[in-house]
Amino acid sequence: MTTPVDFGILSLGSALGEPQSVADTVGDFVDDPERVLRWGYRTYHRAAPGTTPTDLAARAARVALDRAGLEPKDVDRLIVADSDVPEYLHWDLSASVARAIGLRGTPTLLLSQSCAAATLAFHQAAGTFAVQPDTEHILVVAVNQVSEGHRNRMRTNTCLGSDGAAAAVLRRGHGRLRWLATEQITDPECADFFRAEFGGSAVPVAPQGRSNLDVDPLSRVHEHFARDPRRLREFVTALNSRIAAVVDQACARAGVNREDISRLIYLNDNQHSLAGAAEALGLPLERTNARLAAELGHCGGADQLLCLERHVEQGETAPGEVVALAGIGSGMHWFATLLKA
Repeated sequence: MTTPVDFGILSLGSALGEPQSVADTVGDFVDDPERVLRWGYRTYHRAAPGTTPTDLAARAARVALDRAGLEPKDVDRLIVADSDVPEYLHWDLSASVARAIGLRGTPTLLLSQSCAAATLAFHQAAGTFAVQPDTEHILVVAVNQVSEGHRNRMRTNTCLGSDGAAAAVLRRGHGRLRWLATEQITDPECADFFRAEFGGSAVPVAPQGRSNLDVDPLSRVHEHFARDPRRLREFVTALNSRIAAVVDQACARAGVNREDISRLIYLNDNQHSLAGAAEALGLPLERTNARLAAELGHCGGADQLLCLERHVEQGETAPGEVVALAGIGSGMHWFATLLKA
């Protein structure tokens, strides 16, 4: 089990919006509540009015730094992963978070590959550690705050959108939660899935009387498959087989076997999808984040770090076990990072 660079997670931290009952609020978002209730979520988190992604990200970062016993001056690089609509255009969230937590002159990087961004940040961190021998600490922060002016948190896909952030302090040479490998598969034919139609440079302003909330976010998926149920079923089957494929690639890179993986931390997806991902990897559902997903909701790219923090706190990751952080992101991207607990 060899890696080109040696680093691990020194500490984790998180920040969440206010907890909300799905059963009590689902009628505020959709006119077919049973569809959402079947997903198996019990609660989700909604940021208080006036809260921004910068606020959530900074809160999580401060918790992680405090737990690591570090000051902002000890951070050599900041990587911020944002998985929803940015606060502003022509603007950099990573610089905003750096300012909020008191970094001065520290290099920052913004990743925006939707739900894949934070897990892929480990690959970026590995590269930094490899080419900059004087780098000792990298702070990774992932944030997701649903922009309710652009998306309905219960209609965007088959996940229930939630607001939260997670942070990890990575330390060179740290032996716990040690990075083993990161891999990614991209299917560019699916690049338009789940896109917001209006507000970008292609269509800066929505037509009169329309908004992104009027567009069925799954319409692009159905159009891609020409509304052919057979082709759509084949694609759904391929979703899980590609999860297995990208995890196998990471295992090969790290010199471990799939059977060595003791826990899968997947997207905080609906319970049916989580069961499918677990089956694809040959793991029982209780060895996934299914229980946490039902309580946290889908916090975009922050899901894996949020759940990892809780599994560690609850003593569910024994030293030496291999943990897979994996999922699917818009684009479409299948991704996996392996850690040795």
